[in-house]
Amino acid sequence: MNTLCSILPRVHFTSSYLKPSALPKSLILSPNLGFCVPKSLRSSSPISLRFRVFLRSRSSGFHLESQLSEEEEEEEEEEEFEDDDDDDVAADEYYDISGDVSDGVDQSDDEGEYLVDAAEGTTRLEEFKWQRVEKLCNEVREFGEELIDVDELASVYDFRIDKFQRLAIKAFLRGSSVVVSAPTSSGKTLIAEAAAVATVARKRRLFYTTPLKALSNQKFREFRETFGDSNVGLLTGDSAVNKDAQILIMTTEILRNMLYQSVGMSSSGDGLFHVDVIVLDEVHYLSDISRGTVWEEIVIYCPNKVQLICLSATVANPDELAGWIGKIHGRTELVTSPKRPVPLTWHFSTKRTLLPLLDETGTKMNRKLSLNYLQLNASGIRSRRDDGKRRDDGRRKNSRKRVNEMNYDDNGSISGQPLSKNDINTIRRSQVPQITDTLWQLEEKDMLPAVWFIFSRKGCDAAVQYVEDFSLLDDCEMSEVELALKRFRLQYPDAVRQSAVKGLKQGVAAHHAGCLPLWKSFIEELFQRGLVKVVFATETLAAGINMPARTAVIASLSKRSDSGRSQLTSNELLQMAGRAGRRGIDERGHVVLVQTPYEGAEEGCKVLFSALEPLVSQFTASYGMVLNLLSGSKVTRRSNASEDMKSAQMGRTLEEARKLIEQSFGNYVSSNVMLASREELTKIKREIETLTLEISDDAIDKKSRKILSGAAYKEITNLQEELRAEKRLRTEQRRRMESQKISSLKPLLEEFETGQLPFLCLQFKDSDGVQQAVPAVYLGKVESLDGSKLKNMVSSDDAFVPNAAREDSTSDLGPTLDPSYFLALGSDNSWYLFTEKWIKTVYKTGFPNVALAQGDALPREIMRMLLDKEEMKWEKLSDSEFGGVWCMEGSLETWSWSLNVPVFSSLSEQDELLHTSEAYNEAIESYKEQRTRVARLKKKIARTQGFKEYKKIIDATKLTEEKIKRLNARSKRLTNRIEQIEPSGWKDFLQISNVIHESRALDINNHVKFPLGETAAAIRGENELWLAMVLRNKILLELKPAQLAAVLSSLVSEGIKVRPWKNNSYIYEPSTTVLNVINFLEEQRSYLLHLQERHGVNISCCLDSQFAGMVEAWASGLTWREIMMDCAMDEGDLARLLRRTIDLLAQVPKLPDIDPLLQSNARSASDVMDRPPISELAG
Repeated sequence: MNTLCSILPRVHFTSSYLKPSALPKSLILSPNLGFCVPKSLRSSSPISLRFRVFLRSRSSGFHLESQLSEEEEEEEEEEEFEDDDDDDVAADEYYDISGDVSDGVDQSDDEGEYLVDAAEGTTRLEEFKWQRVEKLCNEVREFGEELIDVDELASVYDFRIDKFQRLAIKAFLRGSSVVVSAPTSSGKTLIAEAAAVATVARKRRLFYTTPLKALSNQKFREFRETFGDSNVGLLTGDSAVNKDAQILIMTTEILRNMLYQSVGMSSSGDGLFHVDVIVLDEVHYLSDISRGTVWEEIVIYCPNKVQLICLSATVANPDELAGWIGKIHGRTELVTSPKRPVPLTWHFSTKRTLLPLLDETGTKMNRKLSLNYLQLNASGIRSRRDDGKRRDDGRRKNSRKRVNEMNYDDNGSISGQPLSKNDINTIRRSQVPQITDTLWQLEEKDMLPAVWFIFSRKGCDAAVQYVEDFSLLDDCEMSEVELALKRFRLQYPDAVRQSAVKGLKQGVAAHHAGCLPLWKSFIEELFQRGLVKVVFATETLAAGINMPARTAVIASLSKRSDSGRSQLTSNELLQMAGRAGRRGIDERGHVVLVQTPYEGAEEGCKVLFSALEPLVSQFTASYGMVLNLLSGSKVTRRSNASEDMKSAQMGRTLEEARKLIEQSFGNYVSSNVMLASREELTKIKREIETLTLEISDDAIDKKSRKILSGAAYKEITNLQEELRAEKRLRTEQRRRMESQKISSLKPLLEEFETGQLPFLCLQFKDSDGVQQAVPAVYLGKVESLDGSKLKNMVSSDDAFVPNAAREDSTSDLGPTLDPSYFLALGSDNSWYLFTEKWIKTVYKTGFPNVALAQGDALPREIMRMLLDKEEMKWEKLSDSEFGGVWCMEGSLETWSWSLNVPVFSSLSEQDELLHTSEAYNEAIESYKEQRTRVARLKKKIARTQGFKEYKKIIDATKLTEEKIKRLNARSKRLTNRIEQIEPSGWKDFLQISNVIHESRALDINNHVKFPLGETAAAIRGENELWLAMVLRNKILLELKPAQLAAVLSSLVSEGIKVRPWKNNSYIYEPSTTVLNVINFLEEQRSYLLHLQERHGVNISCCLDSQFAGMVEAWASGLTWREIMMDCAMDEGDLARLLRRTIDLLAQVPKLPDIDPLLQSNARSASDVMDRPPISELAG
């Protein structure tokens, strides 16, 4: 009893859903323990292991499975011979088994550990999974490897595995490589785990790769629970734990670099130390622009004897991926599953309610979400079909009658009349829910816990603050959170995100790259324990981190990118939706899309029903790749004075390297698709040429002569010639009108540069050709925004120069054309950048440019400051010879300003200023008169004798033009597809090899590797040659360790940013010595950039001193609190920069031909910097 009591504090709760009623009466919990005790670390003591007891409901899947009838067992055997259409059979059977699990016990965790009284300690309800694995391994050692089959591996789990999992395991046991494509959270990891069980039982070795360090750490913890600490190791850029273990978890880049050691040799040695299986998790990252090449390189370089298990989310072309791996690596089998074990239900959240996104058939949008219906519902009018109650009010009956006479349209139109953009924006804005609206909808329908995706760090943090006063936890859960937070604070005092503590105690948290990794891991643990009900997260959380929830909320269907605002793809939407639905807990998962000012249910259905995107090759050459493939002998020194070269190993020839490079996925796809696509493209171009000739003026003239009489032909021809002349005059009048408009607007707008901020109407046609009108508040001329990012961008980018300004026109069209760019904030909370061309009118009314309170800045200055915080990602909406109109989404801070921009119905025509210009009004009248003459002439042609026959020719011409338009669209899609799949790897390889040759890193003719190339080949980074050039520079030897760290941080700071919303915040400046060294290196960088440009190579050479002072301060010993005080950087950004710097410093002592003093200083700097909260504990 004393022994047991000493273990009691180590109680381990893996599920917060277990209740006392679920415990057998024979088990007695310690009276000192309640269900509010937080999860603690499992004891590794052998004594404590004896007292772990696994608790299960009587209706668990394990017991029911053993009670299957003989008929059901026969059906199970027949399953393997059914068509793929029955892939969901096993999933359905899983529901039958686990649907009755009492009290919501999470069967996927496989464990529920409690300590029991010593008198009952010998009671054994069931083995743990790790015990079943150990038992299987012992049996294999005793009876031989022949014992291993799919049933033995399936017996490790206490639930019946799905059909696609069985098929994949069977393929693996047959010795094939396997490609598995299945939805997110469908159980693909089980396949890798089963393969690991078989590999460990055979006393062989398996590598498990992931794209993220956080995911590697998570898999490391999970696999250690199953296989034991001694059998699992971890290898990332930050950690190396038990690297000789049978199962080694690592990031994908680490494996690629290990393979580089073998591909540079002509010998058959693989350098992988008896590895039998490699698991490539999240292999759909192959399409990632910046990192996709790593996955392709692994498949290409991997020895054929190694089995590959490639786990991918659902993509459009898994057959091409499997075919490619099979061709270059060996026998490969494809296993796909379109079904999820936990089906999803799609919802749509508006201000007033949470509605199903789809109709009863699941193939169309819910009718109640159409813009028209929302508009009527918002105005209090309801159709009889949707109003189940009788009402005596006669006016209400008449309203219903009128509504019934209207035609509903999913596109939001009534009786065929399309809604304008302003109408659509008004409807959408009225339906946008607050975060609390959607949150209470979820809580009311019992849809928590939820992962809430918001595509900005700032948005995630703001959401937490918005709901932090609303508690989602009961008293018991709140106590658990406070206790867990107290323990975390004691262990990692600097890692606590103080601004998030209040929300955390209420059950809400943010999870994004701006948080420290330790804090994110803490949030993940609390969420898995059910102590955080809502996590506001960025998209990175969807990339495999194990945080399943009942509901996934997607706050927007578009996100900001480098090219502006972009719509989510179907793949991205489904990846995030895959976080919903916890296997063994939820009967259904829920996905909630949210109404925004920019997107509604129509856009949601469009993305949901759009086709999946295919995997696309991103194979690109790098300096490390070229050096490791081509390098052979290296320069050495003999003992005597003479210099000579001797060969340590033979490098590949260019032809051998080309054969290897041409094994890329892009080449494989192109060989199958490129030929057919090119043939179709050639056919389309020929057809377009033929059709274009059919609608030429000569062709129309010939047809007219053939079917019309001489008199009719002459009359129509003369009138057509007259019509063309009148149209030319109309074009001139329109241009004169636009010129006069610009001339009239200039003095009007200049008057408002310092006074009030007037309202104006912007008018343009969108990409679909629909006329849009947007009310906005005018801020000023771009030229007047001295020192702003916008002014610098417009003045330096030729894309903003109007065509009319480029032309030196001398035509007599009125005033000189000199359009200028102006800025306004629209009622849709978007910034608009435009010329006079797009202003329909300006109003007298507007915002008074008066401070709202004493001491406040003026409204114009406030909005200009808010604009300068934006990242200047403008999207062109329309263009003309008088300049374009551009748009950029506003922020949360501009939202309140945009809400005060009135709709057009609130603005009076009497307040319009533009029409007070007589010259402009005269130009309008002249244009209208000319337009009337053109219309009259068209009517005159229509009354001619042969017009009916002539109209048939014109109608046929229009149909041909439409066909040409469709063919051009098809041609453009094919061209884009060809550009995507056309490989450029070998061309890049040759260009990079020329740079390497000229920089004296490698002689590509005789494969002699010089010291610079030797260092570059061994280093890991974005630009290995640039890093090697810096590290071999003798100027670094003069630096102290902290200064060395600061200089090296400038090489790896790409993508790190100061957050513009952090007002009055600072960063440490680097010392003068560090700045001098960085300035000295700038000359070396310029040389390499020029060399790269000359050979057509575009690889970044980072050298940025902006954050060097922060790294120098940390390396000098400043505490985390000191360095983060009033810091303009997010904690996560600084941590990422410090970890990158540590990673580079840690490489220096291992690199060849580096000065020992530099290696010593690098080691010292790395040791000092690698301290909490930056150091990441892998376990």
